[in-house]
Amino acid sequence: MNISSSFRLWRFTFRKCLSRRLQGDTCDRYYCSKSSSTDQTRVVQLKNKLACGPSFQDFIKSSTSDKSVDVCSDEYEEYHIPECTTTARSQRVYFETYGCQMNVSDTEIAWSILQKAGYSRTHELPEADVVLLVTCSVREKAEQTIWNRLKHLTALKKRCQKHKPLLKIGVLGCMAERLKTKLLEQEKLVDVLAGPDAYRHLPRLLSLAYGGQRASNVLLSLEETYADVMPVHQTPEGHSAFVSIMRGCDNMCSYCIVPFTRGRERSRPLSSILEEVRMLSDQVLQLIQERRNICKQIHLPAQSGSSRVLHAMRRGYTREAYLDLVENIREIIPRVSLSSDFITGFCGETEEDHQQTLSLVREVGYNVGFLFAYSMRKKTHAYHRLQDDVPAPVKQCRLEELISVFREEAAKVNMALIGSTQLVLVEGESKRSSEELCGRNDGNVKVVFPKTDLPVQPEKPQMVPVTLGDYVLVKITSANSQCLRGHALIHSSLNDRKTSEHLLSKQTI
Repeated sequence: MNISSSFRLWRFTFRKCLSRRLQGDTCDRYYCSKSSSTDQTRVVQLKNKLACGPSFQDFIKSSTSDKSVDVCSDEYEEYHIPECTTTARSQRVYFETYGCQMNVSDTEIAWSILQKAGYSRTHELPEADVVLLVTCSVREKAEQTIWNRLKHLTALKKRCQKHKPLLKIGVLGCMAERLKTKLLEQEKLVDVLAGPDAYRHLPRLLSLAYGGQRASNVLLSLEETYADVMPVHQTPEGHSAFVSIMRGCDNMCSYCIVPFTRGRERSRPLSSILEEVRMLSDQVLQLIQERRNICKQIHLPAQSGSSRVLHAMRRGYTREAYLDLVENIREIIPRVSLSSDFITGFCGETEEDHQQTLSLVREVGYNVGFLFAYSMRKKTHAYHRLQDDVPAPVKQCRLEELISVFREEAAKVNMALIGSTQLVLVEGESKRSSEELCGRNDGNVKVVFPKTDLPVQPEKPQMVPVTLGDYVLVKITSANSQCLRGHALIHSSLNDRKTSEHLLSKQTI
């Protein structure tokens, strides 16, 4: 049967089924009602074969041994892209990222999508089953670097054919969009191509690649922002994270290819951005809680306890939102120390606003505060648009009251530490006495104690002087709003604190 007759048969069958569906019936029901059980079995078998058989695209494309599939139409994706298979779910992905910070963000998005599809990630190339290059096309040198890398990976793939026959190579990002034909059909260096707006299709594209086909989707979108995809930021070498707020560009600079490789400019929804920032903030808080070498202290400027004044200050949050943040911080870091900034007497501040600030201080309970009366500054928004209408004597009176309440609450917080043993990083001599040393505990609270030689280990009598930069354990005996006081027990370190405390607990101090 030639292609023309095959296509006519396919078209006739399709029209017959469509006619039955339009009449309120289905092909399955029609054939089952007219045939015996044996015929029904044959129909089911035929249906199963047709479901995974050739499509219209197969009749109009030339047949080659090296198949290349362009996944761009909705119809093709719905009927002919297999889901991620069990074999694919066991594959390990290795990423290489080139170019700008946006490509770093794209790597995190692509990995998030593949992770949900069941893939695992490796940071060692020899362990990889899938190698994905996130590429850049801004400069020719960047493209040439990737061409060289692809040739190296292709040679590696050939050498590993025996023990790793399923190794696949993919190109993502700008270069995939710009050089699709050359990468996929001429050079034949890759198995998968995905443009900047096609990362959602990666699991399916890879499934096609496992089936022996080269697959691509480089179609640009006017809407895709990956707003519902939470990037995976954790990387072994990562010390920072990027939050993408838009994709594409409309500037059309005469020298730049970005609008053509990344498409038109579109912004990510604000709610999606805030959710990612919140997630990153929680990760930072978790890190502070877990690591012994990070102070359990956060500076959280409030400026005012009144939502009305905060709005006039253009702070961007309310009293309620601030308290929610404090609650979240303390839930993750129970022993956290908080410091803050406050301004009294801002433009339009009433006595009720001032009382709300005092109540916020009482409710939160800070260790340290920086408190000031408002003074108008030229060139600011307040200078041009607001009126400095709170009299200076009222500002000063409110400031003094705020200081008094702040010290009262800070004293309560610090006095709760009396009787505890604090690990203190020694900063030097106390400003008030050369016979005393001072340092900071892990809440960044000042600790003062008498200068004396201390043992290095509890069970050994050897005494060593305390010097700048040493860690010592200090038993807290008194406290006020400014600092803690106590007596030093022993030299210690971040790693040995628990051991030292355990040994000391067995001795009479």
